[in-house]
Amino acid sequence: MPSPRPRPHRPGPRRFTAAVAVALALVATVGGTGSAAPEGTASPAGLREAMFVGNNWDGTADVIASQGDFRRIGRLNVIPDKEQRLREIYLNPVKLAFFLGVRNGPGEGHDQFVDDMYATPDGSAMVVSRPSFADVVSLDLRTGRINWRFPVAGYRADHMAVSPDGTRVAVSASTANTVHVLDITTGRELGSFKTGDKPHENVFTSDGLLWNMSIGEVTTALDAPWLDWTKGDRRITVVDSRTFETVRVIDMRGRLDAFGRGDLSDAVRPLVFTPDEKKLYFQVSFFNGFLEYDIATDRITRAKALPGNPATDPDRTTWVNDSRHHGLSMSPDGTKLCVAGTMDDYATVVDRATLQEGPLVEASKPYWATVSGDGRSCVVSESGADRVTAIDFATGQRVASVDVGDHPQRVRLARIPADWTGVNGS
Repeated sequence: MPSPRPRPHRPGPRRFTAAVAVALALVATVGGTGSAAPEGTASPAGLREAMFVGNNWDGTADVIASQGDFRRIGRLNVIPDKEQRLREIYLNPVKLAFFLGVRNGPGEGHDQFVDDMYATPDGSAMVVSRPSFADVVSLDLRTGRINWRFPVAGYRADHMAVSPDGTRVAVSASTANTVHVLDITTGRELGSFKTGDKPHENVFTSDGLLWNMSIGEVTTALDAPWLDWTKGDRRITVVDSRTFETVRVIDMRGRLDAFGRGDLSDAVRPLVFTPDEKKLYFQVSFFNGFLEYDIATDRITRAKALPGNPATDPDRTTWVNDSRHHGLSMSPDGTKLCVAGTMDDYATVVDRATLQEGPLVEASKPYWATVSGDGRSCVVSESGADRVTAIDFATGQRVASVDVGDHPQRVRLARIPADWTGVNGS
């Protein structure tokens, strides 16, 4: 087991509900003042493949090579309108309360300026969800200017997903229990649908469906297993991606109980589908491992517990947003899984047939896992070390690391202009 990598001092997590109440009281006292195409396809003329890395606390996105040495190509400021947004927030007591709640809850004492990012199909713009500003914006990659802005319902924007054809982007409005689907080029809303409490990850599948996972309230201190019921309505909502009508609702509580794991939370965190989309693998709150779910039979079929780091604090209230492990990807051939062991400070490649893990690769608070452009590596964001690390699927060993900005989280494949090196020398 690797020893935990030293981390910069960061304020410990605080609790969202309390922060909102305090902020409201304070305000009252003061006076109320384009997207990646399918892997393995060639880039259109004039474009090249890259990876977007969202530096959540920085308010920047690094653009890195999608394979090889994963070198940094350039950087984009994703909050060029910061002063205007802050002015609006500080003049609205309710917005201010939630803004401070995001900072002192899921932000661990920091503002959350970028959660997720995708490229437009023509590679001219980066579309970004910004939690603290409760919006989605499109940024011109040449000028850094905002093309369009879409304020989400409620007070926080979260995970996104892009449709298989790259023309639509779905974004979770986490405090409004809503997912918006937008035209990625114009920002026009095409539709929306309701979810369980605190919608989180979104995934489009090839059969025309859109899956949303709601994770409930993850910022309270009610983290003991017997208090799991206090976390809210957590479920998978599956909708038709064109009509936004609900096709199926999956509550993992009953499936976990039937599998004999009533001890596990039913808050589905990151998940990944097999290439044929017949099975999915998912992480849940507080669990150092993942589960396998057969879609046709509607059954959990296997569970894998991964090693715990002896240095991990057993106090569940110290785990970031109820995460134990947060980040999951699969090799293109479906034979390997890559797991980000967030609170245990490692990442590892797991054989899907045997569920045997490979080497535990030391990583500092890895927060996301995706697949490199050539499909050979798992790429994890080390949010505690401000870097991105690639791990070879075949050997399970680290092959490259690159420094990025403050608190990297989501990493996404994208296509950008072939000659792009940043905005104004960034």
